[in-house]
Amino acid sequence: MRDEPGVSSRHPANFFVAQPAADFRHRLGTDSSCHNLLLCTASKVKNRRHRAPAGSRIGAYAWGEHAMTKISRREFFETAGAGLVVAATVPEGLRAATTAPPVTAEPATATVPRTTLRFTVNGVAHKLEVEDRWTIAKVLRDQLGLTGTKIGCDRGECGACTVLLDGKAIYSCSSLAVWAEGRQIETVEGLARGGQLDPLQTSFIEHDGPQCGFCTSGQLMSAKALLTRNPHPTPGEVRAALTGNLCRCSNYNRYVEAVLAATGKTAGPLKS
Repeated sequence: MRDEPGVSSRHPANFFVAQPAADFRHRLGTDSSCHNLLLCTASKVKNRRHRAPAGSRIGAYAWGEHAMTKISRREFFETAGAGLVVAATVPEGLRAATTAPPVTAEPATATVPRTTLRFTVNGVAHKLEVEDRWTIAKVLRDQLGLTGTKIGCDRGECGACTVLLDGKAIYSCSSLAVWAEGRQIETVEGLARGGQLDPLQTSFIEHDGPQCGFCTSGQLMSAKALLTRNPHPTPGEVRAALTGNLCRCSNYNRYVEAVLAATGKTAGPLKS
């Protein structure tokens, strides 16, 4: 490749790559002191061009019409330092006037309505102040420590949170605690009496009902609600009663067998 005036063939038209200043030396005339193109690009605008020879790669590719001129390293640091000094000496009053005051949000609990409830859980009376947005599941688990009630989906679909409210199976994750005012709640902890498991619990164990066990408390409470209103259900009625309780281990047949065994019956065909 033929060397053009003022350009070394070792550095073809790429002046953004850091190189020694001597490699960027170019012919700008005897009155020019610009020997480093990198420094030429970093300063004052004076709408001038480098006086490169006509046809030179300097004018065609590199800087041509650029409007920058040279700035020395000393000038750069002097200018930058002066700006920092000015910024540091701004009067405190002016700085405070131009600075927006910090916004402090009030605690969210300050505006949440609260209600004092009286209700019974597993035969024990409770008086408790709750936030109106709390669910029965939250109150049972976080306020009363009854963690046998599980939270699975937290949107009323899986049935793991099932408890009895006045004898009726409900999803406690979707029922507000304020709705339980003056009512009776029964959880899985209340099934055993006098240190003895409920016959339904014993039947679940004997028929290997629990697998991972997460949904078992909800299955037990749904089955308890069924047997309370119908002590001798058919296999079809048992399946219908447990429809709202999902078992991710798919142990449905064992649950049906356990409920029927608690009533002295055996499981029949699926369409019985």
